Amino acid sequence: MNSEHQHYTDWIGATLAEYEGPLLRYAVRFTGDLHRARDIVQDTFLRLCRQRRDEVEPYLRPWLFKVCRNRALEILRHERRAQPFEPTDTAQPTDTAASPADVAETQDSTRRVLQLIGSLPARQQEVLRLKFQEELSYKEISDVTGLTVTNVGFIIHTAVRTLRERLLRDDDPPQGSEATS
Repeated sequence: MNSEHQHYTDWIGATLAEYEGPLLRYAVRFTGDLHRARDIVQDTFLRLCRQRRDEVEPYLRPWLFKVCRNRALEILRHERRAQPFEPTDTAQPTDTAASPADVAETQDSTRRVLQLIGSLPARQQEVLRLKFQEELSYKEISDVTGLTVTNVGFIIHTAVRTLRERLLRDDDPPQGSEATS
């Protein structure tokens, strides 16, 4: 094996190690099925192996997510069904110094936010996941989804505003039952 081929193989291996988990999580959101998601991610990496490294490496992350997304959408079009946002795969970090009550409150808040995200339109859910879970830039999200950067920003702004309004509404005491000091 020549050294150029070895470098390419090492690059593919490093890319797989870095992106397999995030792509799998992303694909599961579309399919709702871990086995199909694995197939989608495998197809994504097979397509990467057919690409020239110098052509894809400058924009590798959005390229991978776009290929993964397109393959998942192909499957969904074929099956004609979509899955809602489920909060089950989101890790909830806890502070070891926090009291059990603080941890429970944080988990309740996180669960509530995830529940609210699940009530948003699918496009808003996807863009929020790409921004906050996968940490893609607006430009990268644009490349993945085919939306304009401006539209990505608008969708994120609208989704965050909606979440904030719903959270504030949930925190407001019911009318007529104001607490007395």
